[in-house]
Amino acid sequence: MLIDLRSDTVTRPTDEMREAMHSTKVGDDVFGEDPAINNLEALGSSMFGMESAVFCPSGTMTNQIAIKCHTQPGDEVICDEMSHVYQYEGGGIAFNSGASVKLLHGDRGRVTAQLVAEGIQPDDVHRPVSRLVVLENTANRGGGSCYDLATIQEIGQLCNQRGLSFHLDGARLFNALIATGQSAHDYGSTFDSISICLSKGLGAPVGSLLLGKKDFIKKARRFRKVFGGGMRQAGSLAAAGTFALQHNVIRLQEDHNNAKAIEKMLSQLSYIKGIMPVETNIVIAECVDGFDVQHFIQKMKEQNILFFAISPTRFRMVTHLDFKTEMLDSLEKSLKTIH
Repeated sequence: MLIDLRSDTVTRPTDEMREAMHSTKVGDDVFGEDPAINNLEALGSSMFGMESAVFCPSGTMTNQIAIKCHTQPGDEVICDEMSHVYQYEGGGIAFNSGASVKLLHGDRGRVTAQLVAEGIQPDDVHRPVSRLVVLENTANRGGGSCYDLATIQEIGQLCNQRGLSFHLDGARLFNALIATGQSAHDYGSTFDSISICLSKGLGAPVGSLLLGKKDFIKKARRFRKVFGGGMRQAGSLAAAGTFALQHNVIRLQEDHNNAKAIEKMLSQLSYIKGIMPVETNIVIAECVDGFDVQHFIQKMKEQNILFFAISPTRFRMVTHLDFKTEMLDSLEKSLKTIH
């Protein structure tokens, strides 16, 4: 039995999702004629009370399109130092948008209105123009940490006052909504744009949605074309996304429960120094001094358990719909073989 905890991106479509993909009607999406894609975009935008949406191959593309729409070359993007848009999108902010980045030192990937205010550049010809604030919820490198809604709204008010756009990298936003009980509509009324991923915990094979106002999404479609993201008969992928939104959101609580169980078993091991607070489906643990993390990962791989290191002393495990509760016993037995 393979236990794959490398990421929630490793999920595979269920038989029911495959049937939805197989039976859907398709058309040419660049002409706006794919009914499954149109349906997915309408569903996603309505869930958040936003005007429109565009379907893209990846969350990196939706984030990069949003940044391109919100900025001009020479502008500056404000985000936490651990943000996915900075750490894991190939330098796309500079490459695609010609913008610089102001990095904030937040708490487990989360920033405050005060930090954002301190990061806004003065009106000075020598400085870039602060144009966009990007938050990530949940924060990946923060161990799946969730924002308090009041903090988000306070940052949103600051952006309105200072004339900055406000984008959310919501790759795992549904995990945050399930964990906190927050409302999707509250997010839609606070952000200028939101990216949501369908291919992580929700289990679709491919795809993300970028949400925003109609004129913003019209502009985003142009940049999607420029970035090479204009798809044709992609309705089968959209059908998977629709199935995911309709059936796989509530079940994210199972992933959170399993992550908490892993947190508990790790806390009892002698080679674990500490664990980031587990709020959703990501577990980040730090090993004691002198412990060989790479050797540990290799020994677990030999027992068909996969995960990876995120630093010389830390490793990450991510639960998802293909990790079943009955796998917890096997995982714990293997972890206890390491000394």
